Amino acid sequence: MKKAILVVSFGTTYADTRKLTIEAVEKKIKDEYMDYEVRRAFTSKVVIKILKNRDGIFVDTPGEALEKLYEEGYEVVYVQPLHLIPGSEYNALKELTEEFKRKSLFKEIKIGTPAIYKRKDYESIIEVVKDIVEGKKAVVFMGHGSYHYSNACYSELQTSLWDKGYKNVFIGTVEGYPSIENVLNWIKENNIKEVTLAPFMLVAGDHAQKDMCGEEDSWKSILEKQGIKVDIYLHGLGELEKFQKIYLEHLKEII
Repeated sequence: MKKAILVVSFGTTYADTRKLTIEAVEKKIKDEYMDYEVRRAFTSKVVIKILKNRDGIFVDTPGEALEKLYEEGYEVVYVQPLHLIPGSEYNALKELTEEFKRKSLFKEIKIGTPAIYKRKDYESIIEVVKDIVEGKKAVVFMGHGSYHYSNACYSELQTSLWDKGYKNVFIGTVEGYPSIENVLNWIKENNIKEVTLAPFMLVAGDHAQKDMCGEEDSWKSILEKQGIKVDIYLHGLGELEKFQKIYLEHLKEII
Protein backbone atom coordinates (compact mmCIF):
# COMPACT_ATOMS: atom_id res chain seq x y z
CA MET A 1 0.00 0.00 0.00
CA LYS A 2 1.45 3.38 -1.05
CA LYS A 3 1.42 5.88 1.83
CA ALA A 4 2.20 9.59 1.84
CA ILE A 5 2.48 12.55 4.20
CA LEU A 6 1.68 16.00 2.83
CA VAL A 7 3.31 18.82 4.80
CA VAL A 8 1.41 22.07 4.26
CA SER A 9 2.46 25.59 5.19
CA PHE A 10 1.71 29.13 4.07
CA GLY A 11 5.18 29.15 2.51
CA THR A 12 7.92 31.77 2.30
CA THR A 13 9.99 33.45 -0.40
CA TYR A 14 13.04 33.62 1.92
CA ALA A 15 15.29 30.64 1.14
CA ASP A 16 17.40 30.89 4.31
CA THR A 17 14.50 30.74 6.76
CA ARG A 18 12.70 28.11 4.61
CA LYS A 19 15.70 25.81 4.98
CA LEU A 20 15.90 26.31 8.75
CA THR A 21 12.17 25.89 9.40
CA ILE A 22 9.90 24.26 6.80
CA GLU A 23 12.61 22.02 5.37
CA ALA A 24 13.84 21.13 8.87
CA VAL A 25 10.36 19.92 9.88
CA GLU A 26 10.01 17.99 6.61
CA LYS A 27 13.37 16.30 7.22
CA LYS A 28 12.32 15.26 10.72
CA ILE A 29 9.14 13.74 9.31
CA LYS A 30 11.10 11.91 6.58
CA ASP A 31 13.52 10.52 9.16
CA GLU A 32 10.66 9.38 11.40
CA TYR A 33 8.47 7.89 8.66
CA MET A 34 10.93 6.39 6.19
CA ASP A 35 8.32 4.14 4.54
CA TYR A 36 6.17 7.16 3.59
CA GLU A 37 6.50 9.52 0.64
CA VAL A 38 6.77 13.04 2.09
CA ARG A 39 5.51 15.90 -0.11
CA ARG A 40 5.30 19.69 0.29
CA ALA A 41 2.49 22.14 -0.46
CA PHE A 42 2.09 25.88 0.15
CA THR A 43 -1.25 27.63 0.62
CA SER A 44 -0.04 31.06 -0.56
CA LYS A 45 -0.46 31.41 -4.32
CA VAL A 46 1.57 34.64 -4.16
CA VAL A 47 4.55 32.81 -2.61
CA ILE A 48 4.17 29.96 -5.15
CA LYS A 49 4.16 32.45 -8.05
CA ILE A 50 7.22 34.37 -6.79
CA LEU A 51 9.23 31.17 -6.28
CA LYS A 52 8.31 29.94 -9.76
CA ASN A 53 9.11 33.20 -11.57
CA ARG A 54 12.14 34.27 -9.52
CA ASP A 55 13.82 31.02 -8.57
CA GLY A 56 12.39 28.37 -10.87
CA ILE A 57 11.08 26.50 -7.82
CA PHE A 58 7.75 24.76 -8.33
CA VAL A 59 5.56 24.13 -5.27
CA ASP A 60 2.04 22.69 -5.43
CA THR A 61 -1.05 24.02 -3.74
CA PRO A 62 -2.61 21.45 -1.36
CA GLY A 63 -5.24 20.59 -3.96
CA GLU A 64 -2.65 20.01 -6.68
CA ALA A 65 -0.51 17.91 -4.34
CA LEU A 66 -3.44 15.68 -3.36
CA GLU A 67 -4.50 15.25 -7.00
CA LYS A 68 -0.97 14.14 -7.90
CA LEU A 69 -0.87 11.65 -5.02
CA TYR A 70 -4.18 10.17 -6.19
CA GLU A 71 -3.00 9.95 -9.80
CA GLU A 72 0.23 8.25 -8.67
CA GLY A 73 -1.73 5.55 -6.88
CA TYR A 74 -1.27 6.54 -3.23
CA GLU A 75 -3.95 5.02 -1.03
CA VAL A 76 -3.22 6.47 2.42
CA VAL A 77 -2.51 10.18 2.92
CA TYR A 78 -1.87 12.12 6.11
CA VAL A 79 -1.94 15.92 5.86
CA GLN A 80 0.09 17.79 8.48
CA PRO A 81 -0.30 21.59 8.49
CA LEU A 82 2.48 23.82 9.82
CA HIS A 83 0.06 26.59 10.77
CA LEU A 84 0.19 28.07 14.27
CA ILE A 85 -3.51 28.48 14.98
CA PRO A 86 -6.68 26.81 13.60
CA GLY A 87 -7.65 29.87 11.53
CA SER A 88 -9.10 30.35 8.06
CA GLU A 89 -6.05 28.77 6.33
CA TYR A 90 -6.37 25.63 8.44
CA ASN A 91 -10.14 25.48 7.99
CA ALA A 92 -9.78 25.69 4.20
CA LEU A 93 -7.25 22.84 4.32
CA LYS A 94 -9.60 20.83 6.53
CA GLU A 95 -12.47 21.35 4.08
CA LEU A 96 -10.23 20.28 1.17
CA THR A 97 -9.27 17.11 3.05
CA GLU A 98 -12.96 16.39 3.77
CA GLU A 99 -13.75 16.87 0.07
CA PHE A 100 -11.21 14.22 -0.93
CA LYS A 101 -12.59 11.98 1.81
CA ARG A 102 -16.17 12.32 0.50
CA LYS A 103 -15.03 11.43 -3.01
CA SER A 104 -13.36 8.27 -1.61
CA LEU A 105 -10.24 8.97 -3.68
CA PHE A 106 -8.04 7.46 -0.96
CA LYS A 107 -8.60 4.48 1.31
CA GLU A 108 -7.68 6.80 4.17
CA ILE A 109 -7.02 10.53 4.42
CA LYS A 110 -6.61 12.41 7.70
CA ILE A 111 -5.50 15.88 8.71
CA GLY A 112 -3.40 16.78 11.75
CA THR A 113 -3.79 19.89 13.88
CA PRO A 114 -1.81 23.15 13.93
CA ALA A 115 0.73 24.00 16.64
CA ILE A 116 -1.94 25.46 18.95
CA TYR A 117 -5.14 23.44 19.04
CA LYS A 118 -5.73 21.65 22.34
CA ARG A 119 -5.08 23.02 25.81
CA LYS A 120 -1.96 20.87 26.21
CA ASP A 121 -0.45 22.61 23.17
CA TYR A 122 -0.17 25.84 25.16
CA GLU A 123 2.06 24.06 27.65
CA SER A 124 4.28 22.86 24.79
CA ILE A 125 4.47 26.38 23.33
CA ILE A 126 5.41 27.84 26.72
CA GLU A 127 8.34 25.40 26.87
CA VAL A 128 9.49 26.77 23.50
CA VAL A 129 9.05 30.38 24.62
CA LYS A 130 11.06 29.72 27.79
CA ASP A 131 14.21 29.07 25.74
CA ILE A 132 13.82 32.34 23.83
CA VAL A 133 13.03 34.43 26.91
CA GLU A 134 15.88 33.11 29.06
CA GLY A 135 18.36 35.84 30.01
CA LYS A 136 16.34 38.66 28.45
CA LYS A 137 14.80 41.60 30.34
CA ALA A 138 11.56 41.53 28.38
CA VAL A 139 10.36 39.94 25.14
CA VAL A 140 7.73 41.15 22.68
CA PHE A 141 6.49 38.49 20.27
CA MET A 142 4.92 39.53 16.98
CA GLY A 143 2.28 37.10 15.76
CA HIS A 144 0.54 37.29 12.41
CA GLY A 145 -2.95 37.50 13.83
CA SER A 146 -6.24 36.87 12.07
CA TYR A 147 -9.78 38.21 11.71
CA HIS A 148 -10.89 34.62 12.35
CA TYR A 149 -12.24 33.82 15.83
CA SER A 150 -9.23 31.57 16.44
CA ASN A 151 -7.23 34.77 16.94
CA ALA A 152 -8.27 34.34 20.60
CA CYS A 153 -5.46 31.75 20.83
CA TYR A 154 -2.97 34.61 21.17
CA SER A 155 -4.79 36.06 24.19
CA GLU A 156 -5.08 32.64 25.81
CA LEU A 157 -1.36 32.09 25.35
CA GLN A 158 -0.64 35.55 26.75
CA THR A 159 -2.61 34.95 29.95
CA SER A 160 -1.14 31.43 30.23
CA LEU A 161 2.37 32.91 30.13
CA TRP A 162 1.51 35.50 32.77
CA ASP A 163 -0.07 32.78 34.95
CA LYS A 164 3.23 30.85 34.70
CA GLY A 165 5.11 33.90 35.98
CA TYR A 166 6.34 35.27 32.65
CA LYS A 167 5.22 38.82 33.39
CA ASN A 168 7.92 40.19 31.07
CA VAL A 169 6.58 38.45 27.94
CA PHE A 170 4.08 40.17 25.66
CA ILE A 171 2.33 38.91 22.52
CA GLY A 172 0.90 41.19 19.87
CA THR A 173 -0.38 40.62 16.35
CA VAL A 174 -0.07 42.36 12.98
CA GLU A 175 -3.71 41.64 12.08
CA GLY A 176 -5.83 41.34 15.17
CA TYR A 177 -5.86 41.71 18.95
CA PRO A 178 -3.67 42.37 20.88
CA SER A 179 -2.07 45.00 18.61
CA ILE A 180 1.27 46.77 19.00
CA GLU A 181 -0.65 49.59 20.73
CA ASN A 182 -1.88 47.15 23.39
CA VAL A 183 1.64 45.78 23.82
CA LEU A 184 3.04 49.30 24.14
CA ASN A 185 0.53 50.08 26.90
CA TRP A 186 1.54 46.93 28.82
CA ILE A 187 5.22 47.83 28.48
CA LYS A 188 4.60 51.34 29.83
CA GLU A 189 2.47 50.02 32.70
CA ASN A 190 5.37 47.77 33.73
CA ASN A 191 7.91 50.59 33.31
CA ILE A 192 9.98 48.50 30.88
CA LYS A 193 12.75 50.37 29.04
CA GLU A 194 14.35 47.54 27.05
CA VAL A 195 12.80 44.72 25.03
CA THR A 196 13.76 41.96 22.62
CA LEU A 197 11.53 41.74 19.56
CA ALA A 198 10.90 38.22 18.24
CA PRO A 199 8.58 36.77 15.58
CA PHE A 200 5.89 34.42 16.86
CA MET A 201 5.75 32.73 13.47
CA LEU A 202 6.96 29.54 11.83
CA VAL A 203 9.38 31.45 9.59
CA ALA A 204 11.22 34.77 9.88
CA GLY A 205 9.86 35.97 6.54
CA ASP A 206 8.28 39.16 5.22
CA HIS A 207 6.42 40.13 8.40
CA ALA A 208 9.50 39.63 10.56
CA GLN A 209 11.86 41.38 8.14
CA LYS A 210 9.60 44.34 7.38
CA ASP A 211 6.71 44.75 9.85
CA MET A 212 8.76 43.77 12.87
CA CYS A 213 12.18 45.30 12.30
CA GLY A 214 11.99 47.29 9.06
CA GLU A 215 13.14 50.90 8.77
CA GLU A 216 9.70 52.55 8.56
CA ASP A 217 6.44 52.00 10.48
CA SER A 218 7.80 48.77 11.98
CA TRP A 219 7.25 47.61 15.55
CA LYS A 220 10.91 48.38 16.18
CA SER A 221 10.53 52.00 15.07
CA ILE A 222 7.26 52.42 17.02
CA LEU A 223 8.89 51.20 20.24
CA GLU A 224 12.07 53.23 19.73
CA LYS A 225 10.04 56.41 19.23
CA GLN A 226 8.73 55.82 22.75
CA GLY A 227 12.28 55.73 24.11
CA ILE A 228 12.45 51.93 24.44
CA LYS A 229 15.68 50.17 23.58
CA VAL A 230 15.04 47.32 21.12
CA ASP A 231 17.08 44.20 20.42
CA ILE A 232 16.12 41.87 17.57
CA TYR A 233 15.76 38.08 17.69
CA LEU A 234 15.25 37.26 14.00
CA HIS A 235 14.50 33.53 14.10
CA GLY A 236 11.27 31.73 13.23
CA LEU A 237 9.81 29.34 15.80
CA GLY A 238 10.33 26.59 13.25
CA GLU A 239 14.08 26.73 13.83
CA LEU A 240 13.65 25.37 17.36
CA GLU A 241 13.64 21.61 17.82
CA LYS A 242 11.07 21.76 20.64
CA PHE A 243 8.69 23.56 18.30
CA GLN A 244 9.33 21.15 15.42
CA LYS A 245 8.47 18.27 17.74
CA ILE A 246 4.99 19.70 18.33
CA TYR A 247 4.13 18.99 14.68
CA LEU A 248 5.69 15.52 14.93
CA GLU A 249 3.46 14.78 17.93
CA HIS A 250 0.35 16.01 16.13
CA LEU A 251 1.20 13.88 13.11
CA LYS A 252 1.77 10.86 15.35
CA GLU A 253 -1.74 11.32 16.77
CA ILE A 254 -3.38 10.72 13.38
CA ILE A 255 -1.14 7.96 12.05
